[in-house]
Order: sequence, then C-alpha cells, then structure tokens
Amino acid sequence: MWGLDRLSANSTPSGMPPMRRDSYSPAPRRPYPASGPGPLPPRPGLNPRSSSLNVLSPSASTASLPSTARIPNGAGRRRPGPGGAPPNVVDPLQVLEGILGGPPRKPIVHKGGIGALPTKPDELVEMIDFGGLSLHEFAAADAPQMRQSSPVHTYSAQSVEEYDNEKDKFEDLHRSILACDEVLKSVETYLTNFQSDLGAVSAEIESLQNRSIALNTKLQNRQVVEKLLGPAVEDISISPAVVRKIAEGPIDEGFLNALADLEKRSKTIHTRAKEQPDVKALADIKPLIFDLNNKAVERIRDYIVAQIKAIRSPSINAQIIQQQAFLKYKDLFAFLAKHQPELAQQISQAYVYTMRWYYLNHFTRYRTALEKLKLNVLDKYDVLGEDPTTKRGPLLSQTRGPPSTHDAFSLGRRLELLRNPSPSALTAYLAEEEKSAHYLEVPFRSFNLALIDNASFEYTFLSTYFAPSQNYHTISRTFSSIFEPTFSLGQTLTKQLVETTTDTLGTLLCVRLNQHFAFELQRRKVPAVENYVNATNMLLWPRFQQILDLHCTSLQKLTSSLPTRPSTAALLTSSSASTSTAPTTLTQKFANLVHGILALSSEAGDDEPVSVSVGRLRSEFEAYLTRLSKGISEQRKRERFLCNNYSLVCTILADVEGRLGEEVRAYFERARDGFDK
Repeated sequence: MWGLDRLSANSTPSGMPPMRRDSYSPAPRRPYPASGPGPLPPRPGLNPRSSSLNVLSPSASTASLPSTARIPNGAGRRRPGPGGAPPNVVDPLQVLEGILGGPPRKPIVHKGGIGALPTKPDELVEMIDFGGLSLHEFAAADAPQMRQSSPVHTYSAQSVEEYDNEKDKFEDLHRSILACDEVLKSVETYLTNFQSDLGAVSAEIESLQNRSIALNTKLQNRQVVEKLLGPAVEDISISPAVVRKIAEGPIDEGFLNALADLEKRSKTIHTRAKEQPDVKALADIKPLIFDLNNKAVERIRDYIVAQIKAIRSPSINAQIIQQQAFLKYKDLFAFLAKHQPELAQQISQAYVYTMRWYYLNHFTRYRTALEKLKLNVLDKYDVLGEDPTTKRGPLLSQTRGPPSTHDAFSLGRRLELLRNPSPSALTAYLAEEEKSAHYLEVPFRSFNLALIDNASFEYTFLSTYFAPSQNYHTISRTFSSIFEPTFSLGQTLTKQLVETTTDTLGTLLCVRLNQHFAFELQRRKVPAVENYVNATNMLLWPRFQQILDLHCTSLQKLTSSLPTRPSTAALLTSSSASTSTAPTTLTQKFANLVHGILALSSEAGDDEPVSVSVGRLRSEFEAYLTRLSKGISEQRKRERFLCNNYSLVCTILADVEGRLGEEVRAYFERARDGFDK
C-alpha cells in the first residue's frame, strides 16, 4: 500500500479521488491467465500454521506476485516478451518490503510454492501498471516517468477509514490464529505422546495375551490333572480347620464334626495303606493322624472327667449334665472307647462310683424328709374283731398317742391315688412342711415313683451313652452297680412302712402301685428294675396275707366268745335290746373292708391270693353272724337279723366291679335271699 503522502501528492486539487479506470466491484477480481505453457500459480491465501498478517498491514501495497509477471491492470491481456524474467531476479516480496520500508520477511511457503502470498481483501488491492517490466526494472525506472506512464489507482479517505476499521479485526484474527497454532502444537505433542503410549499399551496387551494363553493352557492342564487326582487327594487330606478345631477348639458340634471327618480320613488312609503300601503321601500323613487321635483322646478325657466332677457338686441336678454334657456329645465316648478302650473303661468305672454316691445320697435325704410325714397309724387294735375305743388303756397312750379319727376299714378317696395319679412325686421340701396326716401309700408312692423315674432315665442314659462299648448284659451290671444301694434303701423303707401296720387297704394299695410301676417300666423298656419290683412284691404280699390272717384270727376269737344259745334272761324278758335285728357294727366294717379289697382287685388275675383271702374272711364273718344269731330266741327274728346283715353287705358291695367282686356280691345276695322269706 502506498503511503498517505503519496496519495496526497497525486490527488486532485478538489480533494476528490480520481475516477477509476476499471469498474468497481466488491467481488474479488479474477486474474488473467499468464502466458506460457505452465499452469497458473494458485491464488495466494492464508496459511493457518505459518501465515503472517504483516502483508495485510496498511503499509502493504499489493499481494505478493509469483515469479512470472502478472498482467498489468488494464493492459488488455498483454504478454511479456519472449525472453521472460531475467535470471537472478530478487524476490518480489523483498523488493516490496524495501519499497514500503517494512522489516525484511522470510519467504513464505504455501501450497503453490515459495513466494505465494495470501490474497488481500479486494477492498485493499491496488492495480499498478508495471508496463511489462519486472518489479526490479520497475523499481529502477524513473519514478516520475513511471507515475506518468503508469496510472495508479488511489483510494478515498472512506476506503482508508474502512481499512483502519478492519485492521483491528484482522489483528485479532491473527492473534487467534497464533493462539490456535500454539494449541495445535500442544495437541500435536499430546497426540504424539498418546501415539507412543498406545504403542506401549499395544505391546503390553500383546504380552498379556501371550501370558493369558499360557495361563489358560496351564489351567486346562491343571484341571485335567485335578480331575484325576482331586478325589484321591481329597480322601486322604485333612484341612487345617479340622486340625485347629481338634487341637484348640471348644467341645461343641464343630468338634464332633471335626472328629467325624478325622475318623473318615483315618479309615480311608488305613484302607489305602493296605492296598498301596508304597505311596509316600500315605506314609507322610500317618504321623499327623496319630497325633490328632492322641490329642482328641486327651481332650475328650479331660472333658468327661470334668463333667463327672461336676456331678459331685452340691445341689447339682445330674440329669441336666447327662442331657447337655453327655448325651449331646455321646460320640466323644464312642471315639474314646474305639481308640483307648482301657481308658474308656476307667472313666466308665469312675462314672459308676460317682452316680452310686449321687443317687444314694439324694434318696437318703429324700427318705429322711418322707419320714417326717404324719401317718395314720393302724396297729393290732384296728382289726375286725377288736374294739379300738375300749381296748386301749392308759398304758398304751404313751406309745400310740390319742385315738385316731380315721376309718381303718373304708377305702374312701384313697382310690384316687390309682385312678388319677399325680405325675410327680411329693418333693422333699413339701414333705418336711406338710402338716396333715397321710396313709402309708403316700410315702411309698412318692419314694418309689421318684426311684422309678430316676432309674428309667439312668438306664436309658447308660444304653445310649455306653452302648457302643458295652452289650446288654454289661449295661445291666453297670446299672445294678449304680442302683443297688438305692434299691436296698427303698426296700428298707417299704418294710418299715408295712411291717407293723394292720392297714389292709393301704398294703393292698402299695401292691397295686407296685404293679403299676412294673407296667410303666415295661412300657419304658427298662427291664433292669424288674428285680427291685419283684423284691418289693415279696415284701407286700406276705404282709397283706398276715394282716388278713389277723382279721380272721380276731373274728375267730370274737366268735368263740359268743354264747351258743340264748341266755335265760333273754328268754324271760322280751326286751327289744336283746332281740334287736339291726345289722351290727362289725357287719359294716366287714362290708367296707371287703368292698375296698374288691375295688382294688377289679383287674386282679387268678394267680393272686386275694380271692382265697377274701373267701377265708367271708367264712369267718358268716361264722360270726351265725353264732351271734343264735343268741336270739325267736326264729323269725333270727332270720330277720341275718337278712338285715346280708342286705347291708349287698348294699355296700353294689358298685364293685371285676370278676371277683361280682362273685362275692352274688354270694351274699344268695345268702340274703335265703333268709328273706
């Protein structure tokens, strides 16, 4: 661009810009094709990477030209001379920089080659007529002549102002392009580094792929080998958890599971060792199995001994320890008996001694508490032929106390002990604190019920806990060793209760209770207590027979004391007192006693001595009534007397059941009907 001073030197006096020779158009001017065979150079443009906007500064006159001279503006497609451009021509851009006074520029490389400059805006392009000269010749020519011979287009002040206005925009664009160039450089650096990193990652991925292929191959091989060797190794291997549990773990379900696993492995190893004695793995694991077995035996021994010692603690319930410590872990003793049978026998013997002491001690205390119960005492004066109110003298009061108010011949509510029995025995505390009086069957039932329950539980425990190491006979002997002193204690109590009493119904009640205990033991499948039940029966039945003998003897004595014929006074006086036909008191006692015996014998068998005893007692009673009726002088009153007594007996025996009861009731009914005429 030419300077303002040049524009002002050629301006018209009026200050108006000269008319342009060519038509003014805002569209970019189309260049004419250059002469010569070569193609036209590309239109110079901006290079976003290396372009500079210095050429677009206000001091720049025209765009850079290629090495071939451009057709002058308005020259009408003129061609240069045949000689073309002379050699060694200075770069036109440098010539322009020298003319315009700007700093020297480095040649700019574009797609069209060296020297190609970006195209200026059409508003800033000046068309100079070089007259067919090169820039160098044009610069060397006389300036005034050149100005005269070459018309120069000038711009108006408005164009300059528009250029100034657009200058800042292009400068901002230039700075933006430079900033973008810096960003692109950093992006290029990042992409270069990223490309190198991708190369490294690709190499690593390839290495990982190779390793993955190798690992897959090894895994497949290992799976094949594990499929073949896994079951064999699993059968003879013992996990560290099992070893730790046996050596250090508490005695619980986990310990039992570890013992079961150890037993399984030991059995497998023993079998494999017999089949393949040369396998080194079996030889290596045998010492571990041996040590684990010894450790397990040691811990089991300590555990069982500790529980046996706990039973000897005061106020301890042995059944709780048996259930929660022994039966819950019964496999412990089985393991001990299998690996150390001698030690298991010693521990079993220690248990037997402990439980013998336990049961004897507790049942001794229980018997002492039952002895504190107040009992209704029946002695030799409470028999049919005796009158307890008249026979007891003042000398007997010191030993027997006041006369009792109970009925020794009536069963009453005592039968409820058999029909609706209580599921539990009387506790020692209640026995000590009880104030009311009871019959002898109450302490007998309480003691024997507690004894039967404990014996049943103990026998079941022995059969369950010691069964792997002992057979039935051994368990029975062990049971007898434990309960022999306690059974002796029970027999002593039974003998003490019945040896001096004349309570016929109480003794027979004890017999029936003992029979119920026998049935219950059969139901529970505890045959070891059968000897005790039989021994108790051997104490009760003879005593029952003895008491009935006392009744018969008493009736005999009473009958023999009666007169065989009416007295003279009775014959002379016809008083109602001497000839009364009302039933006697002895008849009611006899009927109540027989009713109680028959009620307790409703399910009696033919092998029992009850029917024989009742027959004897009935014969003695009939002899008594017959002898007593002979004291009545009138035959009609005598028969009425007998009929009334038999009728009372039949009335009392009306509700008896069982075969024996029906037979006895039918007999007395026939006797009654024989006198009821």
